[in-house]
Amino acid sequence: MNEEKNNMQWIELDGSRGEGGGQILRTALSLSMITGIPFAIDGIRAGRKKPGLLRQHLTAVQAATAVCGADVAGAALGSQSLRFKPGRVRGGDYRHAIGSAGSCTLVLQTLLPALWFADGPSTVRVSGGTHNPAAPPADFLIRSWQPLMRRMGVTLDIQLLRHGFYPAGGGEVLAATAPVAGWQPLHLNARGDLRRQTAVGVVAGVPAEVAKREMQRAASQLGVLDEELRVLPSNEGPGNVLLVMLEYPEATEVFSAFGERGMPAETVADRAAREARLFRDSGVPVGEHLADQLLLPMALAGQGSFTTHVLSSHLKTNCQVIEAFLPVRFACDEVERQVRVSVFPA
Repeated sequence: MNEEKNNMQWIELDGSRGEGGGQILRTALSLSMITGIPFAIDGIRAGRKKPGLLRQHLTAVQAATAVCGADVAGAALGSQSLRFKPGRVRGGDYRHAIGSAGSCTLVLQTLLPALWFADGPSTVRVSGGTHNPAAPPADFLIRSWQPLMRRMGVTLDIQLLRHGFYPAGGGEVLAATAPVAGWQPLHLNARGDLRRQTAVGVVAGVPAEVAKREMQRAASQLGVLDEELRVLPSNEGPGNVLLVMLEYPEATEVFSAFGERGMPAETVADRAAREARLFRDSGVPVGEHLADQLLLPMALAGQGSFTTHVLSSHLKTNCQVIEAFLPVRFACDEVERQVRVSVFPA
């Protein structure tokens, strides 16, 4: 097996493909660890204002290296090229600090799929940003993504230990997982009737009145909402986020908008409510961001499907990277403003 790996052909990836973001690197890291196939990537995050590895991407590389004992070249801040040759994935207890408000959730989502193929159970503790505009908030992983992973046969428990906002960070998430004994395919092509709408107003070092105004404004846009006010210690801020959760029989979607200095609470609420309303009116069970997060687990299961309302460049690029590592193929069929995405054996 080691000789096979030494002779294994490297996968060459273009990091500028599609939207040219960090997802290409994260997906490649996950799948390289799982399959044992090494990869080289150039043009990392070429489509971003600050190309190359930022702290959260470098942390993901370092964390992946720790999990599988990889040989790595190019793992440095700002690097636009990386070579990654994985070793065996090992279960264990892992801690990683991003050192900024870079996303804890994206680092977690890089490591967890590999740990589903480890030699034993694992815990992963990541500190950094838990709520920032450029990544899924921790609440999204816990309320939307985690229940679907459990339905697929994954043992997973994600806890938000401390909130971390941009630019200070300082948040922390903890995930416990174990090898998957048997994958269950997931099909999400109908959502059923809306069961519950919830607005969660979160403030740290910001007056609680701001969150209350945001929730009231969201209710004026979306109709009756359950309200949850989350007032955090001031040393976890300053920070403010409004989360809107739409719960359906098949899945829960989470939408967010972040407060900024000088931005009225009503503007924050309008942003979150608009995104939630567009999804609610679309009639599909899976939103644009959740669609991205389901591709890899469905491919690992070998089959699955979902219906969403946006065929994003992000999604198409992610499909291509997954197909480079795994013997699967994706089909994306657009019908009447809806997109059905299916995965099946190649």
